[in-house]
Amino acid sequence: MTVKFGYKASAEQFGPRELLEFSVEAERIGLEIIAVSDHFQPWRHTGGHSPAVLPWLGALSQRTTSARLGTSVLTPTLRYHPSIVAQAFATLACMTPGRVFMGVGTGESMNEAPATGADWPGGKERRLRLAEAIELMRRLWAEERVTFEGEYYSTVKATVYDRPDEPVPIYMAAAAPLATKLAGRVADGYIATSGKKPELYKDLLASLAAGADEAGRDIAALPKLIEIKVSYDRDLAYAREACNFWAALALTPEQKAGVDDPIEMERLAEANLDQASSRFIVSNDPDEVVEQIAQYTDLGFNELVFHAPGHDQHRFLKQFMADVLPRLHNRY
Repeated sequence: MTVKFGYKASAEQFGPRELLEFSVEAERIGLEIIAVSDHFQPWRHTGGHSPAVLPWLGALSQRTTSARLGTSVLTPTLRYHPSIVAQAFATLACMTPGRVFMGVGTGESMNEAPATGADWPGGKERRLRLAEAIELMRRLWAEERVTFEGEYYSTVKATVYDRPDEPVPIYMAAAAPLATKLAGRVADGYIATSGKKPELYKDLLASLAAGADEAGRDIAALPKLIEIKVSYDRDLAYAREACNFWAALALTPEQKAGVDDPIEMERLAEANLDQASSRFIVSNDPDEVVEQIAQYTDLGFNELVFHAPGHDQHRFLKQFMADVLPRLHNRY
């Protein structure tokens, strides 16, 4: 299996200029994918950031030369109309041919409800919206004068005038069986996040395969990207402490249900700080890091995007390049 390695640009943790420099450095050291979350609000209020990802990707496209660039993930269904997302990604793809992908998902209330004031839809509606948005965006990349009458979105004689020669690949993030099955049916790739029980990934990948089978697609040919949360540092205490900023990721679905305020999310995270490192590979042993990463390639993931939690990203990239990345290249 061919395995590619990438960098997760932490837009919730750093401002746009800093984030750009870290991402350029990630490409320089040999990482092949740069993925960024499209959030309207960060996971925590204190020290949080949330740069607008579409113009930021445009800047990144002109500072890099080889890495694939994309969202992990963006929600093209609520605070955006799909036609606007289609236009933006068509422009990005024209500027960087063959290097852009769009990662999409059904969204989180803290990024959609506060920005629009709209009610947060249930899971079924969010899936239906996403499927319809994907259909519309693909038509806008392939056709002229698109008149579309869907249940949720409409266009009248709409044309995206600057389109790439090839449609932008759409990866779909999903962490529940029904959404993962949808990804298998309609997406060009699948996105997951690390740090959960192995049985869950097996179930999700089975749903992905079932969806692909229903659509007559080859599951083996579908790229499977996973964001691997890894806090590697030669100082183990530093590696553990670095996870604290991202403590909200360790909250259970029940703990964060209905929370769309970064101040409240931060309060909950601080109250459960002892859980902060539970979603991360935390180690000062590069061989141990490689073995833990291998659990995901054994499941079938072949695009590994590393999310480091620390505030000193230069420190992580330098040590990861020196200690871990060569071992990964040797293994794969």
